[in-house]
Amino acid sequence: MARNKDIVGGNLSGIQPSARKAFLTRAFGGEDYAAKAAELRREKLSRAVIYVGAGTCGLAAGAAKTLEAAKKYIKEKKLDADILEVGCLGYCAAEPLLDVQLPGRARVSFQRAAGDVVPAILDSVFSDGTPLKDHVLGQFGDTGEKWPKVPMVSEHPFFAKQLRFVLKHVGVIDPLSIQEHIARGGYGAFLKVIHTMTPEQACAAVEASGLRGRGGGGFPTGKKWKIALASDADQKYIVCNADEGDPGAFMDRSAIEGDPHRVLEGIAIGAYAIHASKAYVYIRAEYPLAIRNLKKAIADAKAYGLLGENIYGSGFDLDVIIKMGAGAFVCGEETALMNSIEGRRGMPRPRPPYPAVRGLFGKPTVINNVETFANVPEIMAQGPAAFAAIGTKGSKGTKVFALSGKIERTGLVEIPMGTTLREIVFGIGGGVENGMAFKAVQIGGPSGGCIPESRMDIQVDYESLKTVGAMMGSGGLVVMDEKTCMVDVAKFFMDFIKKESCGKCIPCREGTLRMLEILKTITRSRRNEKEHDALARFSGIMQLENLSQVIRETSLCGLGQTAPNPVLSTLRWFRDEYEAHIFERKCPAGACTEMLEFSIDADKCKGCTLCVKACPTQAIVGKPKVPHYIVAEKCISCGSCKSVCKFKAVSAA
Repeated sequence: MARNKDIVGGNLSGIQPSARKAFLTRAFGGEDYAAKAAELRREKLSRAVIYVGAGTCGLAAGAAKTLEAAKKYIKEKKLDADILEVGCLGYCAAEPLLDVQLPGRARVSFQRAAGDVVPAILDSVFSDGTPLKDHVLGQFGDTGEKWPKVPMVSEHPFFAKQLRFVLKHVGVIDPLSIQEHIARGGYGAFLKVIHTMTPEQACAAVEASGLRGRGGGGFPTGKKWKIALASDADQKYIVCNADEGDPGAFMDRSAIEGDPHRVLEGIAIGAYAIHASKAYVYIRAEYPLAIRNLKKAIADAKAYGLLGENIYGSGFDLDVIIKMGAGAFVCGEETALMNSIEGRRGMPRPRPPYPAVRGLFGKPTVINNVETFANVPEIMAQGPAAFAAIGTKGSKGTKVFALSGKIERTGLVEIPMGTTLREIVFGIGGGVENGMAFKAVQIGGPSGGCIPESRMDIQVDYESLKTVGAMMGSGGLVVMDEKTCMVDVAKFFMDFIKKESCGKCIPCREGTLRMLEILKTITRSRRNEKEHDALARFSGIMQLENLSQVIRETSLCGLGQTAPNPVLSTLRWFRDEYEAHIFERKCPAGACTEMLEFSIDADKCKGCTLCVKACPTQAIVGKPKVPHYIVAEKCISCGSCKSVCKFKAVSAA
């Protein structure tokens, strides 16, 4: 049975032989566990496999047509091949992704594999034996003979500096197959914990690893678990927060879509560690694919005896329930989330008492997000010291970020803590797209901060980011170029926060509204002001920073307390842009259209009258075939004239 220890992963030597045999037999059937596991890991193939990245982002990029084209190709060519839908590999800019693995050969990945190019890609592999160079992303080096002159995926700039724990199998495995998850080591850590460790030891191991909550607050996970374990109660709960509401964030969705059993295993370990017999996964209803895969994972885990009563003779019981949220941003806050699960309106509760002492239904409750739980199986399998060896003094392990915005290579990246923002944006992400100049990166979601180029060498670390007015947050990372107006960015996020405020406390409800009103006056044109509006505008601006501090110090929950961050960080690093808007009534980036003054170059204007027809206020005058001009008093700076001009005669300043 020694070989079985390597199949399942983790050290199963402490598990009762009967339980170990029952688990392996149920997972692989028969006695030849090693051969079956190798087959599930696709180390040896009897037929070709075509993998299609069919996560939400892949489907949005056209993966459904890619899948259809692959099925049609196999049918027409009468090939003996399987087609497998996998999650998102992370490189969203290259989607749709399609991989091919032939018996005895390495798995090769193709990028931008739209439906119309699928036949050429598959021909290049099945017929020519030379992967289509224009679409090759790279090959995987874990199994089979390597393809000549095909680079490794691990050497690609997007992947070279990544270290994957949470995303280790995302985009690689069949997310709906519990057997493949087990064959790659899945649930080995869970069985090891419930058979060889006490709850106290499990909590201590997580604490020793240095794992901190990846949902934004960064509270030490092991410490939170210990508090819940020490709380005496007849019922305890563990909750996975998958209510990912930050604009530009999609880490949790991809993790559940691509590897739901890893998340489920982390939840099960956490439940055992605090003596919880019931777990909830709170996930927004806008994630239908993630919900489908999670439901399948829970059903399969029950069928394999990994959930339910007296799991493999350990005496541990666990039931996992999915609770779908309606998409309210405030329900990402743990006490509002608990209210929602209980059937109440999603509004925060005063703390203390903290959920670990008195939480869901008045019982001790641990709430962690998807990424936090996904790290736990790796910690238990490799030992806390291995995890603690990665990162900085106060921030251990890895962090997943969703790269988006004005950047060449968008997608999910998982990097060791301590990596600089410059390495992420310019190294992994390839820098700003279209040759534009970098202006800032927004990190931490709507409640985060904007970091300028001069601070891009700062390390990704919970404490370091606070020194520049930002926060780790859940992991959204939005890149902005020179055409981005930072005042407009602050206004966008303040509008989002104002709309998502639950309205329970006055500082957040009224304060964010007032801050948004002030930001709107800053970006308002003088021609749209009446009577004493200009005086009121300056009066509001003078109070902006003081108002921010009041909201930060007096709001009930984390949403309100961090609401002013977008304004405070942009004021700190981009004060000159605010001054240009306030004193000069100009937007340096040209993004605030209301402040632009449009004019027509008489030398370029051909008098085609297109701009006259497009203008909603009849601010453009002129006869056909004669240069036109704009009446400034009537112009509302909508930009319609510029968008329709074929001769580039309209300019804005």
